[in-house]
Amino acid sequence: MTLVRVKAVKNIKNAVCSSKPMSWYQISITTDEQNAPQLADFFAEWGAVSVTYLDAEDEPIYEPALNQTKVWSNTVVVALYELDADPLAIQTALLSQFAQLPLKNWQVETLEDQDWERAWMAHYQPMKFADTLWICPTGQEQHEAGTVCMTLDPGLAFGTGTHPTTALCLEWLASHDLTDKIVIDYGCGSGILAVAALLLGAKHAYAVDIDPQAITATLANAEKNQVQDKISCYLPEQFTPLQADVVLANILAKPLIGLSNTLCQLLKPQGQLILSGILNEQATAVSVAYQAKIVLNPVTNQEDWCRIDGTKFA
Repeated sequence: MTLVRVKAVKNIKNAVCSSKPMSWYQISITTDEQNAPQLADFFAEWGAVSVTYLDAEDEPIYEPALNQTKVWSNTVVVALYELDADPLAIQTALLSQFAQLPLKNWQVETLEDQDWERAWMAHYQPMKFADTLWICPTGQEQHEAGTVCMTLDPGLAFGTGTHPTTALCLEWLASHDLTDKIVIDYGCGSGILAVAALLLGAKHAYAVDIDPQAITATLANAEKNQVQDKISCYLPEQFTPLQADVVLANILAKPLIGLSNTLCQLLKPQGQLILSGILNEQATAVSVAYQAKIVLNPVTNQEDWCRIDGTKFA
């Protein structure tokens, strides 16, 4: 089963990322794709620390449309609660409120005490890109000569550098001279690309995302890495277009195709465009959408994903 989304409430950062050992109730129930969001909202309203969607039947899920959260035909909605919660009361209220919905497999488990921060760190280790950039969890920062280090911990928005789509962008950033460059990170997520660009010498970064949580996460990561005075964050409707030296967009293929004119207009002549979030078999379609305005380099692949980059015509 595969995680597709985390619907987090305001205390998730302090609860899940606490350095103190904690135990939890994990409550799960299976429903269909139309009703999963309703159950997620219900659990959040009843005080869940987090709500996660999982695949109940190992069903492949294909790329959703822009602004759409796609889940599976049979989705397990999993809620995490502190031990002062009352699972029986939650179950009674849920079954009363959603009596007409297709619900099955109600389960309650107690997750044993453990140090959740250490558990995360066991899976998230320092990563080095192009011999110049480190991405590290708090407490594991690297101070190797000739490199810069970004501190990044799990949060409310996508992007830690572990996924190939992000890693491909970080490799590009770490391999190029960004001194005094203006950078736009379109679809910023956690802000990892914008913050990394600033640490690598960029003059200013503009981070844009449709999700307010992404804006919050980006500002927090910028402050953690002491570059908050060099970054500006916007929802798309708030962003006044400008032309940058570097434009990054780690989104998905269909939105990238739809945004081709927008992203090219944000780029100065001779500016550099970096696109990711693209499956290998989607590379041709994305390239076609940009080839009239961008001199494209050979596609760079990592596992099932690829990066498309190039230079805007003068």
